[in-house]
Amino acid sequence: MATSTSRNDDAPLDNGTFHVEMERGVVQDLVDFNPKFALLSSEAKAATEEEHAMTIRQAIVRYKRAALWSMFFSTAVAMEGYDLVLISGFYAFPTFTKKYGVPAKGGKYQVPAPWQAGLSNGARVGEILGLMINGIICERFGFKKTMIGTLCLLSALILIPFFAQNVETLEVAEVLMGVPWGVFQTLTTAYAAEVCPVALRAYLTTYVNMNWGLGQLIASGVLRSFLKRTDQWSYRIPFALQWMWPIPLIVGIVFAPESPWWLVRRGRSEEARGSLRRLDGTTSDTKLDETISMMRHTDEIEQELSAGTSFVDCFRGTNLRRTEITCITWTIQAASGASLMGYAAYFFEEAGLPTSISFDFSITLYAVAMIGVLISWFAMTWLGRRTLYLTGLTAQCVVLLTVGCVSFAHSNAASFAIGSLLLLFTLCYDIAVGTVAYSIVAEIPSSRLRTKTIVLARSLYNCQGIINGVLTPYMLNPTAWAWKAKAGFFWAGTAALCLVWTYYRLPEPKGRTYAELDVLFEQRVPARKFKDAVVDPFSAQDSVIELTTVSKEG
Repeated sequence: MATSTSRNDDAPLDNGTFHVEMERGVVQDLVDFNPKFALLSSEAKAATEEEHAMTIRQAIVRYKRAALWSMFFSTAVAMEGYDLVLISGFYAFPTFTKKYGVPAKGGKYQVPAPWQAGLSNGARVGEILGLMINGIICERFGFKKTMIGTLCLLSALILIPFFAQNVETLEVAEVLMGVPWGVFQTLTTAYAAEVCPVALRAYLTTYVNMNWGLGQLIASGVLRSFLKRTDQWSYRIPFALQWMWPIPLIVGIVFAPESPWWLVRRGRSEEARGSLRRLDGTTSDTKLDETISMMRHTDEIEQELSAGTSFVDCFRGTNLRRTEITCITWTIQAASGASLMGYAAYFFEEAGLPTSISFDFSITLYAVAMIGVLISWFAMTWLGRRTLYLTGLTAQCVVLLTVGCVSFAHSNAASFAIGSLLLLFTLCYDIAVGTVAYSIVAEIPSSRLRTKTIVLARSLYNCQGIINGVLTPYMLNPTAWAWKAKAGFFWAGTAALCLVWTYYRLPEPKGRTYAELDVLFEQRVPARKFKDAVVDPFSAQDSVIELTTVSKEG
């Protein structure tokens, strides 16, 4: 394929604007091979232009059913947030530590640091298995069947922690329950990315994080309400409450529409059209046809650029860069200090706060997290993904350094200051890194490899979670390293490293259709230039692009 090195004289000469210029390549080859592709491209272009022109208000009106179904699917993530906070919160829970822990100084009981790490990491290991399974079965059986099957499995597995008599049984339960949680982690994000238009994509993919916070908030509230109870039901009832999620979700998902993108990839365009009709509020057959054409057009280009839908294809050609960005973006969530939030109640207690106040702080923390998601929705609209992500990481570094410095002051005031700083950290995290990552990981992968790329990214995130699950208990546990709030220094250092990568490698996907992102990655556009690049993936003359910086002088 030949590239054009000349500049389009008709292109506007805006300073700093990048123009996509192509001579002959993928699109022209497809037209030559199949003349019907020209009509497909024309209809796809009309749908793409309509999506670009669509306001958020118009998108909500037209795609309100798609938004509601996406939000319903995302509710499953609350189950994972609930259980992970439940387990870490139990480390500061008197009846639980007496049942599953060992005597420690001062007449208190502690779950030993190795078992704390084992319980938290058991869930992570199970999630990695679930992620890999999801990458295979979701592409084969679809989103609906995969979701229903894993919800049924989880309903049965909840019996294990409910009846557990020792910490070893709890470990087994966490590993096995992690399998369906791993499926929920990626399936819900991918479904949100596939059923909504560009205008709603950031909001519905990041709504997954809202449900994560909801589960954490409910778990903290449940633990606080049972804090004064001294019998075995103080920890059995919180385990049993996990059954409140699966049945309503199963019933609802039976009636949910399948992802039209998945149906198009399977060559079932008529079924995709029927599914899109249930998601799209329009009554126009022409608009439905144009949207399906846009999906088929994107799929055809991706097959031509990089045929294949296996895990190996995620590391071939331009998909390697997309996989790197997706994986590291999600890993930064876990590598920039978020583990302190996961152990909030235990962290507050070891920082010097009374047990009851520690749980009050943790409830406030998860409420702040949900507020952060709401703020993020507005911030992403104005700042975009990249700028917000960079700003949030910078704020996290500053707050974590401050936490470490305050830890040298040994007083009640210092303990409350540390608690307040962790609340501020949570707000910064959920406005930026914690929320924006969900949007980025759903947008960056190619459509054909989206599920598998997200699976790889979440697997790497869980590997970092396993590292956190080993380090954090040792950092906080008084019988181990006993760093307590001084752990802020360590996580400030890792957050700084994440900030450097983000500056050089994270692109801006805001407002781009999947076909436009395909072209930008195919031509290796630098991350800092994504925002200003001008792309036309529909012209028969445009395929292999030459990126040119155009100055006002021409």
